[in-house]
Amino acid sequence: MKRRVELRNHPRELRFFHMRLGIGAGFVLLLFLLLFSRFFYLQVSQRDHYHTLAEANRISIAPIVPNRGLIFDRNGEVLAHNYSAYTLEIVPNRTANLEALIDELSTIVEIGARDRKRFRKLMDESKRFESLPIRTRLSDVEVARFAANRYRFPGVEIKARLFRQYPKGEIASHVVGYIGRINDRDLEQLEAGKNLANYRGSLYMGKIGIEQSYEQELHGITGFEEMETDAAGRIIRVISRTPPVSGNDLTLSLDIRLQEVAEKAFGDRRGALVAIDPATGDVLAFVSKPGFDPNLFVDGIDSENWDLLNNSIDRPLNNRALRGLYPPGSTFKPFMALAGLELKKRTPRQEISDTGYFSLPGSSHRFRDWKAGGHGYVDLHKSLVVSCDTYYYGLAHDLGIDSIFNFVSQFGLGKKTGIDIEGEAGGLLPSQEWKMKRYKQKWYAGDTISVGIGQGYNLATPLQLAFATAILASGGTAFRPHLVKRIRNSKDDDIQEITAQPLYTLDLDPVNLEHIRNALVAVTQPGGTAALAGAGAAYTFAGKTGTSQVIGMKQGEKYVENKIQERHRDHALFVAYAPAQAPRIALAVLVENSGHGGAAAAPVARLVMDYHLLGRLPAEQVANSIPEDENGAYD
Repeated sequence: MKRRVELRNHPRELRFFHMRLGIGAGFVLLLFLLLFSRFFYLQVSQRDHYHTLAEANRISIAPIVPNRGLIFDRNGEVLAHNYSAYTLEIVPNRTANLEALIDELSTIVEIGARDRKRFRKLMDESKRFESLPIRTRLSDVEVARFAANRYRFPGVEIKARLFRQYPKGEIASHVVGYIGRINDRDLEQLEAGKNLANYRGSLYMGKIGIEQSYEQELHGITGFEEMETDAAGRIIRVISRTPPVSGNDLTLSLDIRLQEVAEKAFGDRRGALVAIDPATGDVLAFVSKPGFDPNLFVDGIDSENWDLLNNSIDRPLNNRALRGLYPPGSTFKPFMALAGLELKKRTPRQEISDTGYFSLPGSSHRFRDWKAGGHGYVDLHKSLVVSCDTYYYGLAHDLGIDSIFNFVSQFGLGKKTGIDIEGEAGGLLPSQEWKMKRYKQKWYAGDTISVGIGQGYNLATPLQLAFATAILASGGTAFRPHLVKRIRNSKDDDIQEITAQPLYTLDLDPVNLEHIRNALVAVTQPGGTAALAGAGAAYTFAGKTGTSQVIGMKQGEKYVENKIQERHRDHALFVAYAPAQAPRIALAVLVENSGHGGAAAAPVARLVMDYHLLGRLPAEQVANSIPEDENGAYD
C-alpha cells in the first residue's frame, strides 16, 4: 500500500487566513469609526441645530393679532369699532382641486356667487400658502355643521377673527376712512419701514382717512403663542403666550352730530364743507358729498359695488374737501381787499365808478361785472357787500400779480395746510414764476385781472378756503387744522392731548382788519349777497358768497343757467365765521353746479352754524333758494 503525500502548505494558508482576517477586521473597524464619527457629528457637533429642527416639528409659533384701536368723535360717539366673528378659510396650496373643494364645501356651508368672486379676487392678490376667507360671519349652526365634517376638508379651517365696523355708515366716511386687505404694495411699504414683523398674522390695514394716517397708532403690537403639536399638526398644549397689545384709541375733534346736520343739508347735491374752530384748528365738520359706506370694504368689496362706486359720474370716492380743486371765485375778494389796504393801494373811502365793466389801458377788451350796468359808485365796504367785480379788476391791476401772490399766500391759499390725513391737494395761487415754469410763457396783465376775482389760474380746496377764513376770523393767527384731538394709550390709559399748534401770526393793521370784518358782516344783512341766509339769525356772523365758473363764456355772451348742461353750471361757494365778534366756527361751503353762493351754499352754512352755536336748526325762513334782487344776491 502506497503512502499518501500531503501537498497543502498549511503555514502559508494560515498566514493568508490571518491576513484576510486582519483586513476584514480593519474594514469593520473602519466602518465603526465612520459610523462613530457620523454619530459624533450628529449628536455632538450638530446637536443644537437638530434639536432646533426637532423642536420646530414639535412646537408651532402662531401670531396673535391685536385688537385695533377704536375711533370716537369729540363727544364720545363710536365711529369705528371691532367685533368678533367666525370665518371659513382655505389654504389654496393644500388642495389639489380648489373648485371641487368649494363645491363640496357649499353643501355644508352656504357659499354664494359673490363669495366665490371675492375669493378669486383675494387669490389674485395673495400668496397661495396664505389662509383666505371663502365665507365670513358664520352662524353658530354653520360652525357646528362644518366642525362635524372637518375631516373631509384638508386645508380648510374655521378661525375667529376681529372685524371692523363703521356704525355711522356714509356719515364722515371720507374722514374716518376704512381698512382693507393688505396687498403687495402694502407689504413693500411695511418692509421698507421695518414694520413687517408687527403685521404677522394681520390681514388688514388702514387704506384712507384716519384709518390710514394713524395706522401705527391704531394697529397695536402683535403677540405670539408657542404651542406643542403632534405629528398630524394638532395642538397638544400651549407652552407660552406673549399677549398682544391693543391699538390706541383716537378721539377726533369732529362733532358727528354737526357732521350729520351738514351732510343732510346737502341733500342729493354734490359738494364739500369744512368747519374749523379758528382758536384751536380743531376740525368740527369735514364733508364730501356724495360719500360711501366704508363697511363695504372690510371683507373686500365685491366687483358689483366697486363698479358702482368707481364708475359713478358723481365720484363718491373722491374726497372733494381734501383734494377737490375749484376756482375760489368771489370768496377770494376779502383777501384782495385786505391786500389793497395793507399795501396802500386803496383806502376805505376811496370810490370807483362801476359802469359794468373794466378795460385795461389801451385795450378794447372789457372785463364785465356780474351785474349788467354796474353798481354805480363803489367803495371798499360796498365792493364786498355787493361783490362788485369791477372794483377788484382795477385793484388787481394796481397791485400786480407778484404783490397778490406774496400777500394772499400768507393765508394758506395755494399750498397744503398740513392737516393730519394723507392725500391733501396743494391748490394753486399763480405767479409770474409759476406760469413761466409751467407753460414757458410770460405773465400778461389780463391774467392778473381774472385772478383778482378768484378766477383764471386760481384753484383752492374747500379745506384751504376754510383755513384762510379761520385766519381772518382769528385776527391773523394760523392754527394747523387737525382731526385727531386725543390719543389714549392702551398700555397705561395715558391720554395725549393734541394741543393747538399756532403756525404763525400775520402782522396786520387792526384798523384794516376791522374794515374787512365789518363789510363781511354786512354781506349777511339786508342789501348783502347773503341777506336771506342771515335773516333771523340769533347771532351776528360774517360771510362772503362766491360763484366759481366751470366753463368760460365768450365775450358778450350772457350766462343763462337753465340753458347750460347741469354739469357745466357754476359752483356755489360761501365762506363764513361766527359769532362775528368772538368767532367759534369758521367754514367754507361748496355746492357743485348749483349756481350762486347766496342761493345754494350760504343756507347750508347757516344750518351748520345754528346747530353748532345754538344746538338747534335755524328758523324755517332760511330756504335753499333766494329771490332775484338788485343787491348782488346772485354772487
